[in-house]
Amino acid sequence: MWLVFFKELKELLRDRKTLFFMIALPLLIFPVIFGIAGFVGKQAIDKAETKILNYGIVGAQYAPDIVEELQQPDKFNLINIAADDDYKTIIRNETVDFVLVIPENYSNDVLQNGQATIKLYFNDAGLNLVYRRVNEIVESQSELFQQSAFATLGLDVNQQDALIKPIELEKVNTADTRENWGEKIGGMLPYLLFILCLQGAMFPATDIGAGEKERGTLETLLISPIDRNKIVLGKFLTISFAGTMTALITVASMAIWGLVLSQGMAIQIVADFMAQIGVLDFVLIFLMLVPVVAIFAAVLLSISIYAKSFKEAQSYIGPMMIFVIVPIMLSILPGVELKGGWAWVPITNVSLAMKELVKGTMDYYQLFAIFGSTVVIAGGLFAFCVYWFNKEKVLFR
Repeated sequence: MWLVFFKELKELLRDRKTLFFMIALPLLIFPVIFGIAGFVGKQAIDKAETKILNYGIVGAQYAPDIVEELQQPDKFNLINIAADDDYKTIIRNETVDFVLVIPENYSNDVLQNGQATIKLYFNDAGLNLVYRRVNEIVESQSELFQQSAFATLGLDVNQQDALIKPIELEKVNTADTRENWGEKIGGMLPYLLFILCLQGAMFPATDIGAGEKERGTLETLLISPIDRNKIVLGKFLTISFAGTMTALITVASMAIWGLVLSQGMAIQIVADFMAQIGVLDFVLIFLMLVPVVAIFAAVLLSISIYAKSFKEAQSYIGPMMIFVIVPIMLSILPGVELKGGWAWVPITNVSLAMKELVKGTMDYYQLFAIFGSTVVIAGGLFAFCVYWFNKEKVLFR
C-alpha cells in the first residue's frame, strides 16, 4: 500500500500541471485574482463616487436650496430638459444620469405645507451611486427643515428626539464577538475548504485512473505482486493527500496575503478573532475534513477507474461540483441547525459543525453523529471503489 502511495505521489510531484494546480494556483494565482477583483471593485466605486453626473431638474423654482446644492461643477452638470420629456428615454440614451422632479408643495415650512415627495428618476441597474449622492443633499435639506419646524414650536432637544422617534427599541446583543464573527464567516469556511479539496483532488484522480489507462501503465501495475486492494488504497491515499494539501495551502496563502496586505486595524481584528478560537476547535475542523476528503477521493477514483480516457473522466467528474455545493448551501439556509436529523446529513452536517466551532457554540456530543455518519459513508464508498477496481470489465472497458 505504502509503496503504491509513494510511487503515485512521486509521479504526481513530477507532473508540472499537478504542481501548478496543487501549489502554484492556490499560493499565487488565487490571491492575485482576489487582489485584482478587489482593486477593480475599488476603482469602480471610486469612479462612481467622483463621476460628474449629468442631471435634469423639473420644478426647480420650488426648491432653490436644492438647486444651489447641485451647483457643484466637480460633481454635477445641469442639462436643460422639458417637463414633458420621457425621462426613461433620456436616461437610457445617457443624455442625463438622473432627473429630479420637485413638487409644488415643497417648502421649508413643513408645518404649513406638510411632507413633500421628490421623485428621483435614474437607472439603478448598475453601480452608479446616484441615489446615495442625491440623497445626501436631500437629507441635509430635510434636517434644516426639521430644525426650522422645531424652532417654531419651541421644542428642546429631548422633545425633538421624542417627536422624531416616540419609541426607540434598543438592541442588546447577548452574543459575544466570536459568535458574531463566526456567524458571518463560519458559513463560508466549509464552502471554501470543500470546494478546494474537491478541486485539488480532481486532477490527480483523473490522472491516476483514466490517465494510466491511456498511458498503458495500468496493466504493468496489475501484474505486480501487490494485492489489488492495496493498489486501490495507495491511489486513494494519494488523491486524499492532494485534496487536503490543496485546501491547506490555499487557506494558508490567503491568510498570509491578507495579513501582508491589510492595514494595522484589520490585522488586529483578525488577530483578536483568531485568538478566541481554541486549538481543539482547529484540530476538530481538520479532523472533520478528513472523512469528507475520503468521500471525494472514493467517488473520484471510482469515476476515473470507470472512464476510458482522461477526457471522458473529466466530463464525468465536472458535474460533481453541484453535488458538493448543494449540501453546503443547505447549511447556510435560515432555520437549518446542527440538531436532530441534520447531524446525520452528509456534507451538510460537517458544514454546520464547522460553523458552530468557529462561533464557539458547538455541542460536542453531536460529533459522534457527524463523524459516525461521514465515516460510514466514506467507508462504504471506498468499499465500492475496491469492488469496482476488482472488476475486469470496468478496468479494461
